[in-house]
Amino acid sequence: MRTALGEPGARAAVTFLGTDRIEVLRFQEGDIVRYATLGMSAQPMNDPTAVVADPVKGARAELVLSVRAGISDTDKVLRPLAVLAASPQVEGLIVAPGASLDVGEPLWPGAPFTSVLVAEPGGLVEDLELDGPLDPVRFLPLLPMTPNEAAWKRVHGAQALQERWLTNGTDLRDPARRSVPLE
Repeated sequence: MRTALGEPGARAAVTFLGTDRIEVLRFQEGDIVRYATLGMSAQPMNDPTAVVADPVKGARAELVLSVRAGISDTDKVLRPLAVLAASPQVEGLIVAPGASLDVGEPLWPGAPFTSVLVAEPGGLVEDLELDGPLDPVRFLPLLPMTPNEAAWKRVHGAQALQERWLTNGTDLRDPARRSVPLE
């Protein structure tokens, strides 16, 4: 992360009962603030229906959220991001591109978003190769969704929502943006 994002300007750690410690690092470059989890990839994500979780094989990921600075108090997103990063250990989720993750409350005070769409990795931070047989760590971008967008995505799919954002020129880094037109 340091190679791609520089030195973190701040970090916070959260530990949930029965999980490993999750840190959220804060990076700032110009008017963009990036929050990245650290610790989610310590354990592989396994199929929740498996009788025994494989301690070695399985997808590994960290989450990255990018927003414009100075518009909202986005630093309060640290705990919700840690909750999302702990979800594979707590709930047995496999976090992958196209998935929706919901925290059930605004991502930060006054945010119009309660959930995120997990986007494709590889754009901002390259995958981190680990020694075999471990899967590489993928750095998954998170795109904030309004409740209406999340409901629309459930019906029409992640690709359709991303196309709608693109068609409408939606600034996904705007922490105060309104929902994209969904008609």
